[in-house]
Formats: sequence, structure tokens, C-alpha cells
Amino acid sequence: MKTITRRIVGGFVLAASVAAAAPAFAQRDPAAPGPVVGRVTITAKAAAVGVGYTWGNGVLTYAGHRYRFTVKGVTVADVGFSTIVGHGRVYNLHRLSDFSGTYAAATGEATLGNGLGGQFLKNGQGVELRIDDVTKGARLSGSADGIQLEIVR
Repeated sequence: MKTITRRIVGGFVLAASVAAAAPAFAQRDPAAPGPVVGRVTITAKAAAVGVGYTWGNGVLTYAGHRYRFTVKGVTVADVGFSTIVGHGRVYNLHRLSDFSGTYAAATGEATLGNGLGGQFLKNGQGVELRIDDVTKGARLSGSADGIQLEIVR
């Protein structure tokens, strides 16, 4: 009976050790600007014929809390109407007040949806977003002015 108990306890200890070490073996995105500090979900609509407008809202999950935010932007050279639902990761957010701002891609055009494909968006406070997947819709784009995200107080 002692041998069986030792094997069972040993098995649990081994399983717990492997589970604890698993994050160390996980692949880190080499392009990531640092550790993930939050998550975002964005729901937006865009309407345009040449020049249009994007509006919507989102939820930031940060430091164990959920914060609502608005999405605004001007679209250029776009046609049609679309609804977008995207999910992503947040980097370099040290204070909630740093989240609000205008996000632009390194290329100068911020596009969520078919055009984003894992691209990073960055605001003036150094906060970066990476939209990992879009579950609905085609695209959310902004001109070189970017996409404005604002925490709702």
C-alpha cells in the first residue's frame, strides 16, 4: 500500500512540476515588444464611399479589471459598410491613463481585419496593440491619423 501511495504522490508531484515549468518552454513571439499586460476586444462599424467614418467600442482587460473604451477613426479610399469584431494583446501599458490615444501602424495606416494580420499598432505613450484575430467583418482602417481609442469614464 505504501508503494502505491508513493507512486501516486510522486505522479502528482511530477505532473505539478511539468505544469509549473510549461510557461518557460512556451514559444514567445520574437516580434513582441515585451510581455503581454492586457487583452482587448474591439467591435466596430465602418461606412464609406471614398471617405468614411469608423465607430465602435471595446473592452480592455488590464490588471484584473475590465474597462470599456470607444473606437473612432476616419477612413480613406474605402467603399462599403462592415462590422468588425477583433481580439488582441496589449503591450507596454504601465498605467491605465496611457491607453487612450491615437494608434497608428508603423506603415502609417492602421487597418484592422484582413489588412492587419498581426501588425502592431502604437500610440504616443508607447502602448502597443496586436490584433490577433478578427471574427467578423472585413476591415477597419484609418488614414495616417490612425484610430482613436478612448477609455470611457
